[in-house]
Amino acid sequence: MQAFLVATGTIALAEIGDKTQLLALLLATRFRKPWPIVAGILVATLANHLLAALAGLWIGRWLQPQWLRWGLGLGFLAMAAWTLRPDKADEEEQPGRWGAFLATVVAFFLAEIGDKTQVATMMLGARFGTLWPVVAGTTLGMLIADVPAVFLGERITRWAPAATIRYVAAGLFGALGLATLLGAGRAFGL
Repeated sequence: MQAFLVATGTIALAEIGDKTQLLALLLATRFRKPWPIVAGILVATLANHLLAALAGLWIGRWLQPQWLRWGLGLGFLAMAAWTLRPDKADEEEQPGRWGAFLATVVAFFLAEIGDKTQVATMMLGARFGTLWPVVAGTTLGMLIADVPAVFLGERITRWAPAATIRYVAAGLFGALGLATLLGAGRAFGL
């Protein structure tokens, strides 16, 4: 349960203002079909984060515990810095003339490759050494952040400025990194 809750919260915060959240907004504006877009986000995220968590499990089993702790701690600190940099949807990530569902699956899966939420999923898989709670948590975190973007669109930034939420997410990653490096994160499962 701990891996699921940490994964959900971490990814929900990291996704705010991320390029895939902007992509969700773009898809909602373009297709105006929220349910196929939400379903596409779910399928793409499950596939992408399953691969990332599997890679994290492999890395977690390969590295000795002290090296894993240092790698995770420094990785979380790097994620904190990366989170401070606003993302923009790239031109090549815009969908073609496919249906809303297929366009979302393809665009979202590709946009997640190398994205901070995919890297965080890999790190969480390595840290917790469990697959399904991490994948379920990171997928739920993505949906928590992206579904409102699909349904509410631009209104979200009126009550929750992306810059402020980016700073909170960066602070969370920084705290996770320091707690992991100092060994104080055991109380939180880090």
